[in-house]
Amino acid sequence: MATLYTHQSTNVAKTWVLLTGFFVLVIGVGFVFAQAYGNSAILYLAVAFSLLMNVGSYWWSDKLVLSMVHAKPVTRETNSELWNIVENLSITAGLPMPKLYIVDDPSPNAFATGRDKEHAAVAVHTGLLAILNKSELEGVLAHELSHVGNRDTLVSTVVIVLVGFVTILADFFLRTGHRFGGGGRDNKAQGIFLLVGFVLALLAPLFATMIKLAISRKREFLADASGALLTRYPEGLASALQKISGAGVVSTTANHATAHLYIANPFGKGGALNKLFMTHPPVAERIANLRGMAV
Repeated sequence: MATLYTHQSTNVAKTWVLLTGFFVLVIGVGFVFAQAYGNSAILYLAVAFSLLMNVGSYWWSDKLVLSMVHAKPVTRETNSELWNIVENLSITAGLPMPKLYIVDDPSPNAFATGRDKEHAAVAVHTGLLAILNKSELEGVLAHELSHVGNRDTLVSTVVIVLVGFVTILADFFLRTGHRFGGGGRDNKAQGIFLLVGFVLALLAPLFATMIKLAISRKREFLADASGALLTRYPEGLASALQKISGAGVVSTTANHATAHLYIANPFGKGGALNKLFMTHPPVAERIANLRGMAV
């Protein structure tokens, strides 16, 4: 039977799978480049770069995400109410106090990031603070702290750097493929290079989406349930989700690489295709589950 601890172990395992897959992919790309240019040093460079990216994404991806959204640190002095809510919930959950940030964004949203509970961060949009009452805000923050406790933040943050690089790599293939030409060996290498580049360029957006979906929408249901148990008031989070989904304000700082981090889709409801690739379960279903807990 699945438990909170098996969920944590699964997230750690997913992270290692992502890092290993990325390592193999970049080495494979390096091999293609080395063959195309006739220079084995490119392969060695690919190995070194892959190792650097893996280490960097594990240790510093959270700082990159916070920098991307222009998050500003919060102290007890600058926002005592927000600080006290997070501090009290952290104590109740048995978690260290995470670093706390505010993002100047009119959309009501929040996210958590960090490789483990000792290096976690929670970021809250100004738009969220503007529309939620205290019990609703507690529900949202309890949800985000549950992501920290469940180790969802580890795999969710690492995937941003790795997926982003794969997409850039595909674009680089297409932009440089035309430079190959010459003798028979060069023509053969050119054909391999262009084929790989074309396939990557076609599949990169789908690859990025599928990896984000592989993180699993189930993590949101578990964080909802864990957060509700933490506050002992499921209606707080249910009401917050209702307000968030009904606000209709699109984020000014989020992007598609980071969308899966947020408590709710930062781009609104979207069309049919957007719904197919949603990284979050339907809000109505989440609200129904929470209100069912209160019965």
